[in-house]
Amino acid sequence: MTYDISLVRVPPGLTLRQTPERLNADFDFDAELPVLQLTDAQRGEWERILRRVSREMGPVESEEYLYSLTLETLGPPGRVQLDYCGDTANIEIAYRHRGARAVEIMKLAYRIARVVEEESGMTGHDFEVDQPTRTGDPAVAAARLSAVSDWAQSALT
Repeated sequence: MTYDISLVRVPPGLTLRQTPERLNADFDFDAELPVLQLTDAQRGEWERILRRVSREMGPVESEEYLYSLTLETLGPPGRVQLDYCGDTANIEIAYRHRGARAVEIMKLAYRIARVVEEESGMTGHDFEVDQPTRTGDPAVAAARLSAVSDWAQSALT
């Protein structure tokens, strides 16, 4: 289980909340996922995102899988994973950060989300605390991350 931040390319005529509903409307859990087929423009967005994150936030690892492109941060404050699929992206943070560490990791996650927004035109939203990543407060997200991490540590160990 991870703390997730969603980014989507909102089509004209739809709202941010309608877009994931539309994307998931025909999802079939039994069907095989479609292989990732990025346009040249999407591949260019990914390259720009990758360069900026590594230049502005430190070293990253990047992999190309059948269904997504993935970036993972390597240094402090911890691991943040970005999965990019062309018209959608997702940021994942493990529920193991508490207190000041949670604040630092969420600042990093929100910075990455803002880079994705700037380079791709997608809109980011943190549904865990119902705030946009462009203007949202990472400290609010950190409080949620920290609280769930505390609960997981006490209830699951």
